[in-house]
Amino acid sequence: MAVFGSRSRKSSRRKERVEPRLTGKPARRAPAGEEADAPRGRKAGARGGKARRAATPSRRGKAGSKRRSPLVRAAYWSVTLGLWGVIAIIAISAYTLLALPDGTLFKIPQREPGIVMLADDGEVMARRGGFLGDDVRLEELPPYVPEAVVATEDHRFYSHFGVDPIGLARAMFANLKAGGVVQGGSTLTQQLAKNLFLEPDRTIKRKLQELVLALWLEVKFTKDEILQLYLNRVYFGGGSYGIEAAAQHYFDRSARELTLAQAATLAGLLRAPARYNPIRHPRAAEDRAYVVLSRMVEEGFITAGQGQSAIDHPAEAVIRDSVPATQYIADWVADLVPQLIGELKESVIVETTVDPRIQSIAERSVRRNLDEEGQKKKVSQAAMVMLDPSGAVKAMVGGRSYKKSQFNRAVQAKRQPGSSFKPFVYLAALEYGFVPEMIIQDEPVRFGDWAPENYNRKNYGPVTIRDALARSLNTVAAKLTMKVGPQAVVDTAHRLGIRSDLDPNASIALGTSEVTLLELTSAYAPFANGGYAVAPHVIRRITTRDGELLYERQGSGLGRVIEPFELGEMNAMLRTAIRDGTGKRAVIDGQDAAGKTGTTQNWRDAWFVGYTAHLVAGVWVGNDDSTPTNRATGSGLPARIWKGAMAPAHEGMPAIPLPGGPVEEAPPRRPREEPGLDIVDFLQNLFGGGSSARASPPDYGRPRFDPAQQR
Repeated sequence: MAVFGSRSRKSSRRKERVEPRLTGKPARRAPAGEEADAPRGRKAGARGGKARRAATPSRRGKAGSKRRSPLVRAAYWSVTLGLWGVIAIIAISAYTLLALPDGTLFKIPQREPGIVMLADDGEVMARRGGFLGDDVRLEELPPYVPEAVVATEDHRFYSHFGVDPIGLARAMFANLKAGGVVQGGSTLTQQLAKNLFLEPDRTIKRKLQELVLALWLEVKFTKDEILQLYLNRVYFGGGSYGIEAAAQHYFDRSARELTLAQAATLAGLLRAPARYNPIRHPRAAEDRAYVVLSRMVEEGFITAGQGQSAIDHPAEAVIRDSVPATQYIADWVADLVPQLIGELKESVIVETTVDPRIQSIAERSVRRNLDEEGQKKKVSQAAMVMLDPSGAVKAMVGGRSYKKSQFNRAVQAKRQPGSSFKPFVYLAALEYGFVPEMIIQDEPVRFGDWAPENYNRKNYGPVTIRDALARSLNTVAAKLTMKVGPQAVVDTAHRLGIRSDLDPNASIALGTSEVTLLELTSAYAPFANGGYAVAPHVIRRITTRDGELLYERQGSGLGRVIEPFELGEMNAMLRTAIRDGTGKRAVIDGQDAAGKTGTTQNWRDAWFVGYTAHLVAGVWVGNDDSTPTNRATGSGLPARIWKGAMAPAHEGMPAIPLPGGPVEEAPPRRPREEPGLDIVDFLQNLFGGGSSARASPPDYGRPRFDPAQQR
């Protein structure tokens, strides 16, 4: 009330003021209260009338100016605010653009470089990343493919300028009504801007950047170019970016061959790729496709009859029971490529050594044998590698199911090889001076605190070295190791291709140092190829999409590591291990084969590694957490898997004897007793130092590995 009273007094004081006069004496200020009295006499009335008449023009002029002032002021402030608005828009636009990551300002980013991997027959084996060849042109697609996307994602796409005010207003109203975000209101152009340039965070700055970039895209490109770019970059779920990759993933066909129902299904994925995945949620995908088809009819893209036909014959996604094991190889190749050519700056084509026929055979053998015996033997995992004698990988299975586990047990897992390591022990013994016919006592032994025992805890007395290897006698292997020296065994294993660190102790005889399946298998290759070390490799050539050569494998190997006589003797002994020893289940009819079983303590790991003149293959079975199996041995499940792959893989291949010739061709020798293992030899080999008068093995040295060859 006080405020209003104050405002009244101020108004009264304004009324007391006399209008200024241009000539004559200033008008007399009326005394207080006089204004309220009635004028007395003609003179007063005359003066009052003149005063009122004189004042009338001034009030009219002032009133007129008051009527014009709001219009002038409105125009002035409109222009001023407009100018400041333009300045603000320019400033905000500049800020949002300059805040973009380096290198993205007004530049369409290239797709992440991709890799296409070819098998040795030239067929595509696998893909990684966004290979440029996956892009499709709009005119190559059936018309209903882009129309399905437009109908469901932005039906005013061809009429707006990158931002749809109607759509934004509708989305705002719907969100306010729902009390949360239920509609987006983004156009296809805005979605493309977000996918190309921006992070998926929800901030005001990112939204402003999206709007500005959408306007730039509309200026820079035609509508069809924007739509084509969108279809080739948008995410359809399942790891598929772009319409071509999505069509291949969900329907095993090119986007150029999609049916109307399939196109509607893919368009429906864009709203929520995980929720409407036709592989995992076929019913939800079918319902979403119905919505897309209905909108296509409403927009006039298709007739009601065409829509009904697509609804009556819904799309069926290709459901794969298992992901091909070639994906293990693809992951490995993707890791190797940067090591060979450096940072991947453009899409490349990688030619591999993988044989699709042999790969398929290996996969089937692993899966079938695990299905038949895995549960019984409490074995959950297996891995297999198949090489040719030069070290080229022809097949690889990194585990039971790539879909469930992408860990490659053939390349990444290190496990104890058990008795499958013994060929390196026996080769070191042959090079030391032992011969296969030499008699050695199989008896209880102890080396310090270590007392190795045979698998069945039995001893067989005097046996030949050949028979000891065939029976996989642990006591004999330990005695030979202590005679030649653990370091000699380690050196022999490294010379043949083992790359892992090995502990030069007495137990190395029984394979207690961990290795990978790939390196163990490749270390058997010299027995198959005439005594030459190999570097296991899977990549033959790498080129760009335009054919520019970036890498090509060269070189003929790593040199001889086994002399011909020892090679022949080793092949004869390992041949006996398959024919008459622990590897009987691995015999291949019509082929000269050799190999060795391996089983670790408490049956945690079981191995079989064997070879012919055509192929070298290794198998491991066990559990990822190293829990014991149900007495799984190398002579059982691994040998069956090995034969299940090697026998069909050799169909059509000629029978070629292993290098070195059969043992009968070697000069006849009389069996003789083992050299004495005196106390001096024992102490020197156990603790190191000293020298022996016996002849030393050939000094091949440790082969020098070229990083490019080692891949």
